Amino acid sequence: MLLSFNTKLLRYAELAVKIGVNIQKNQYLYMSCSTDNLKLAEIITKIAYENGAKQVFVDLSDDKLVRTRYEKAPKDSFDFFPPWKIQEREWLAEQGAAFLSIVSQNPDLLKDIDHEKIMTFQKASGKALVNYYNMMQADKFSWTVIAAPSKPWAAKVFPHLPEEQQVDALWEAIFAATRTDQEYPVSAWEAHDLQLHNKADYLNGKQYKSLRYTAPGTDLTIELPEKHVWTGGSSVNTQGQTFMANMPTEEVFTAPLKTGANGYVSSTKPLSYGGNIIDNFKLTFKDGRIVDIQAEQGQEILASLVATDEGAHYLGEIALVPHQSPISQSGLLFYNTLFDENASNHLAIGNAYAFCIDGGKEMSSEELLKNGLNQSLTHVDFMIGSANMDIDGIAVDGQIEPIFRNGNWAF
Repeated sequence: MLLSFNTKLLRYAELAVKIGVNIQKNQYLYMSCSTDNLKLAEIITKIAYENGAKQVFVDLSDDKLVRTRYEKAPKDSFDFFPPWKIQEREWLAEQGAAFLSIVSQNPDLLKDIDHEKIMTFQKASGKALVNYYNMMQADKFSWTVIAAPSKPWAAKVFPHLPEEQQVDALWEAIFAATRTDQEYPVSAWEAHDLQLHNKADYLNGKQYKSLRYTAPGTDLTIELPEKHVWTGGSSVNTQGQTFMANMPTEEVFTAPLKTGANGYVSSTKPLSYGGNIIDNFKLTFKDGRIVDIQAEQGQEILASLVATDEGAHYLGEIALVPHQSPISQSGLLFYNTLFDENASNHLAIGNAYAFCIDGGKEMSSEELLKNGLNQSLTHVDFMIGSANMDIDGIAVDGQIEPIFRNGNWAF
């Protein structure tokens, strides 16, 4: 049965509310959204109230206004982050609110903008929201990230299509990636969630000492902390409620030992960061620390990202995604990390998730660091997987077992 666009849009909004944040009765919902997608925000708001939300707060942004600020505002204004926005996020988080982000930014939004302005604001916002992000990364509340098209983003993904067809094409790609186009999308997500948890359970049972990545341009060994936890699919917040942090999601992930990365790794997809594209880059690690950076495009932006703070010189996440995943098999390059990271094995520069070590949700920042998890103001995923990547698990006794062969699960 062919579904109309409005039917799929309604299903997508329902998935975001019921599976994504899993809204509860009398719960606040904070939603960030671009002015490009007010229709979707309106539908989500309606469904949230119908499912018991106490109040929905919508934080709107506009790409043109953002670009204008970076073009016209004085450089010394970018180290300011509004204190009322800090208070809003922290207060809502403390009340157990759910947070939903709709991403749609033009990947080239800040192209040719002074990179010092970009990085100054990234540092200021990261520092200002550090308590909020620490709560998020310890599963103190429910949150999810979904996407919706903007005209510039759609044009970037589908440059070969006539302009009037680009947004519709991106919508269809998003519907497919999020299983919205299936006959029973909620059931499809439940089955997919179970598969991801089964993979995580297998890896948790192994408790490998390290992983070895080999592929063209990549020869990297990453040690894992003791009592590390692999996870994937749905999470559980401290109130015992499940939520799906990313829609789509195809990854199983954990945290590396901060000082445990040695070797080099090359990107396999462009990274959209700070309104710019970083592409064809290679990072070299010694004792966990990035000691060399090479990039054909976006070298200054990448170097500035790594210089965010000391923790940005280290990794905070390792994620496994099979090459045969639906997004990868679509053949599309989304220029959006939410999608591209779910088509490829990836790593993350910066902060580690507290729940990736046994008991981590109750640990302080100092305790997490003592147990080998990295701390940073930033967390940025970049894609390294391909059909040519092999990954081996190395046990405590030195035994080597295949985890990935030719880009796909080997178990």
